[in-house]
Amino acid sequence: MRYQAGIRVFLLPILGALASCGGGSGDGGGRNIPAPTGWQSGVFRSSSTFDDLCVNPRPGTNDRQGSRTDENNWLRSWTNELYLWYSEVTDRDPSLYDTADYFDLLKTDAVTASGQPKDKFHFTYDTDVWLALSQGGTSAGYGAEFAVLAGVPPRQIVVAYTEPGSVGATQFSRGDEILEVDGADAVNGNTQQIVDTLNAGLFPQDPGESHTFLVRNIAGETRTVTLSSAVITRVPVPIVDVLPSASGPVGYLQFNDHIATAEDQLIEAIQTLEDQNVTDLILDLRYNGGGYLDIASELSYMIANTTLTAGQPFETLVFNDKHTTRDPVTGQTLVPTPFHSTSQGFGDTQAGTPLPTLNLDRVYVITGPGTCSASESIINGLRGVGVDVYVIGSTTCGKPYGFYPTDNCGTTYFSIQFRGENAANFGDYSDGFSPANQTGTVGTVVPGCSVEDDFANALGDPDEARIAAALSFRASNNQVCPVATGVAPPRLSKASTSQSLSNLVVSKPAARLNRILRR
Repeated sequence: MRYQAGIRVFLLPILGALASCGGGSGDGGGRNIPAPTGWQSGVFRSSSTFDDLCVNPRPGTNDRQGSRTDENNWLRSWTNELYLWYSEVTDRDPSLYDTADYFDLLKTDAVTASGQPKDKFHFTYDTDVWLALSQGGTSAGYGAEFAVLAGVPPRQIVVAYTEPGSVGATQFSRGDEILEVDGADAVNGNTQQIVDTLNAGLFPQDPGESHTFLVRNIAGETRTVTLSSAVITRVPVPIVDVLPSASGPVGYLQFNDHIATAEDQLIEAIQTLEDQNVTDLILDLRYNGGGYLDIASELSYMIANTTLTAGQPFETLVFNDKHTTRDPVTGQTLVPTPFHSTSQGFGDTQAGTPLPTLNLDRVYVITGPGTCSASESIINGLRGVGVDVYVIGSTTCGKPYGFYPTDNCGTTYFSIQFRGENAANFGDYSDGFSPANQTGTVGTVVPGCSVEDDFANALGDPDEARIAAALSFRASNNQVCPVATGVAPPRLSKASTSQSLSNLVVSKPAARLNRILRR
C-alpha cells in the first residue's frame, strides 16, 4: 500500500500554506506521460466502472490490477457525480496526469464574496492513517498543537495546547515560543533548507523521529527540548469545570475534536455539568476543526432547551442538483439530521441511550480561525432553532460544507459533496462567523466580543482573556464587550511568494477541519 500524509499546515517560506500528497504512479504534472487515449470531454462513465482498479492493488482487499488512468477515471466520474460544484470543474483528459495532480484539479476555481477560494478543503489521506485518526484519534506527533501568530519572518510560533499524557505535555506548555528546530532558525530563517527542517521537526510523519527545539517560555526563559515523536491519542474533551459567578455556576467545556471517542467524553462532561446545576455554558471550540456531524448534533441537543430542539432539524444536507431527493452515497431518502436525543453508538455508550441535557436558552462559544465545519454547525444549528449564541474570540474558518470520506486503492478522498443548512434554511457562511465588534475581514456577524487568544494563561483559567470576556459579557447582560482585540482568520491557500499568513493558525491536519458523515 502506498503512503501519503494528506494535507497539513506546513511551514513553507510564507508559513502555513496547505500542501497535499497523492497516490498513483508516474512522474507528476503530466511530464513524459504517453499521449491521451479514449477520452471525450463531457462524456462520463459511472465511477463504479473503475472501482478498485489500482496501480498497486492491496492484498486482502477488493483491489484489482489497473492503471493510473483507471484511478484517474474513477476520480473524474466520482467528482462529476458527487462534487457539489461539479459544473464548475474543467474536464481534463485523465491520462495526462499523475493521480495526485489530477485530484488537485478536480475542484472549482470560484471565490467567495471576500475573494477567498470557495473550495478551501480538497485533500486526501492514506486510508489506514485516516481510519486511525478518525476512529481512534491517533496520529504521529508529540501531542502539541502549534499556533502560528506571524507567518513570515520574523515568525512567531507558539504552543497552543498539549494533549494530556502525551510526550509533548511533559516538555511544552501553552505559550512556549519555538525559536529553533534542529538548529534551524524558526524566527528569521527563510531558505528552503531551513523551511524543510522546520517542517520535518514540527510535523513528524512517523513515530520514533527525534527532533530538538530551542524554546522560550512566557517568562522569557529559554531551554533546549529534545522529543521523540510517538503515536498520539487525542483527548477530545480535556477540560470540564464549573466557574462560580454572582448569578450562578457557569459550566466550562473545552472540546477539541469531533472524533468517535468524543461521544462518551461529551456525555460524561454534560452529565457532570447538569449534576452541578450550571445556569450557563462556555463552550470552548477555538481549536476544534470539526469531524463527525452526528457528534455535533448530539452536543447541540445536550446544550439546548429541549422545547426549542423538539421536532426541529439540526442540519439539512443539500447536495448538487443531480441529487435533490436521495442521498447519493447511501441511497436513502434525504431527511434532515435531527438534534440527536440519544447516543449514536460511536463509543461505549450503547446506541439509543438517552442523552443528558443542560436545557439552556443560550450558550457562549469561544471561537477562532481553527473553529471549523462541524463546530460551525453547532453555532449554526443552535441559532436556527432560536438558541442565543454569543461568539467570544475571532472569526471562524468558514466551512458550511462536508463530505463522505471515500476510499479507492488505499487513498481516502475528501471532496465537497454537500452544504449544511439549519432549521431556518441558512448555510451561507463561507467567510465564517464573526463576533459583532470584529475588525478586519468580517463574515456572518453573530452577537459577541472580539478577543484575541491569550497564551499567557492556561485554557480553562477564568483569567484567560476569552474566558474572562465571556464571563464579563454575561455579567453585563450580554451588553458590554472589552475593546476589540481579536483578529480575522487567515485564509489558507497554495504557497505563493506574494502571500503572507499573519494571524493564528493551529497545526491540525485537514481531516480535523471538516464536517464528516458516516455511511
